[in-house]
Amino acid sequence: MHPAPLRSRVRLRAAAVAAALGALLLAPLPAAPRAEAAATLTNAGFESDAAGTATPAGWSTYSAAGQNAASFTEAGGHSGGYRLSHWSASAYKVETYQYLSGLTDGTYTLSAWVRSGGGQNAAYLALRNCGSAEQRTDLPVTTSSWIRIVTSVKVVGGGCTISVNSDARAGNWLNVDDLTFTSGTTGLAVKGVDLSTLKKSEDLGGTYRTSAGTTGDPVAILKNAGANYGRLKVWVNPADGYNDKARVLATAKRIKAQGMKLLVDFHYSDIWADPGAQSKPAAWAGHSYSQLTTDVYNHTYDVLNALKAQGTTADMVQIGNEINTGMLWPEGSTSNWSQLGGLLKSGISAAKAVSSTTQIALHLAHGGDNALYRSWFDNARAQGVSYDVIALSFYGYWHGALASLQANMDDVSARYGKKVLVVETAYPFRLDSEDSHENIIDLSSELVSGYPASPAGQSAWLRDIMNVVEAVPSGRGLGVVYWEPAWTAVTGNGWDPADPSSGNGWENQALFDYDSRLLPAASWLAHR
Repeated sequence: MHPAPLRSRVRLRAAAVAAALGALLLAPLPAAPRAEAAATLTNAGFESDAAGTATPAGWSTYSAAGQNAASFTEAGGHSGGYRLSHWSASAYKVETYQYLSGLTDGTYTLSAWVRSGGGQNAAYLALRNCGSAEQRTDLPVTTSSWIRIVTSVKVVGGGCTISVNSDARAGNWLNVDDLTFTSGTTGLAVKGVDLSTLKKSEDLGGTYRTSAGTTGDPVAILKNAGANYGRLKVWVNPADGYNDKARVLATAKRIKAQGMKLLVDFHYSDIWADPGAQSKPAAWAGHSYSQLTTDVYNHTYDVLNALKAQGTTADMVQIGNEINTGMLWPEGSTSNWSQLGGLLKSGISAAKAVSSTTQIALHLAHGGDNALYRSWFDNARAQGVSYDVIALSFYGYWHGALASLQANMDDVSARYGKKVLVVETAYPFRLDSEDSHENIIDLSSELVSGYPASPAGQSAWLRDIMNVVEAVPSGRGLGVVYWEPAWTAVTGNGWDPADPSSGNGWENQALFDYDSRLLPAASWLAHR
């Protein structure tokens, strides 16, 4: 992405930072008595009863406070006529559950289509009483479109309880429908962090602390929180020298020393490359298309081979950054797909020449725009471009609803037979700026509905993005990379590499707060 400044606005300082994610994840409801057991889910689509049934056939309802009426079926299902809903005009806690027995021991996955208006203390699906640790997945906020979520568990002893839980305020609601419980597992292979600005931040005095306040290595802090991938962008000849080959090599050593994997993001520019700007490096400015294909090969090979030589071979490589409209304009624009295809293939060839096991990712922004992705990757296929991963940027305040992201990932992963990776996402934990530069997102009107600019809202956003990626069918949801979690407000480390006085519009979306402490959202990097 390109964090260019927006026009100045007068802002009020935000109120005290809201409570952390832990306040949302309350203790589970007391263990409920088991319903009459079967080996398969009964009435999984809630079609066996008419609307208004408090306890659907095959299911049981439990509420310690006698609020069973808060669980009921009603018209308006995901695929059929009815759905399960939780709602009450007063605050409530309720569980709708079904116990299965006679299961063959092994790993199982629960899938369900859900909607929720948000605002609950807790709203989640759970797998409990399964002979292993309880597993749960929280419902995302999605007031109109249905979203599929999944939860996996290891069954030991042949039994398991499938549970829908609400701990809600007055008027909060959720819908659940079309559950399945089948053999198989889920999880995310990539839980990454983009650390491209870290070296410059530290050189200019930036420091980082654990959530407990202990100063430490930010790479180690994020690794200990659960990060297993580090992403680094490469610029050809940047004005400030940062993000060039030498500094990428230095940070790559730190990433690999923590046991993390490495994703290298080639911009093929001296500055930010994104859908609105794909400027050629100054050194390549007068080059023909034929020369540019050689430039791309040589630059890609040079950086990746140097990484390999120092023992930090790239595990994944992006050939271009947010290349919706192509790269190396005008020669590599999407208005000339034969040339864009040639440039892509040149970069891919170089990456594979260095390491045949390195995964190749092609990266577009606007992750909810299915028409864009179909058109782009159909053209890439027609040009014979070979790759492994479809990488997406998805910022909810710009790119639409989570349901659109899910629909696009489901479609393109199946259409092209590729894994999908949300390689950029982030969310604010407050709105006010720490430095004098306005933040990119600094107004409540810019936020995603249901996700406040607070530590809890930031945590919920990262959690729900990860849950949506995890639910991509056939295990094709590869993971999520959080963009620039360490880009805190350090004087001189602004958005413009040519202007040391430029400010940072991103510090309110970092994973370190204004006291440099690790925020609660980072705990989701340990997602299963």
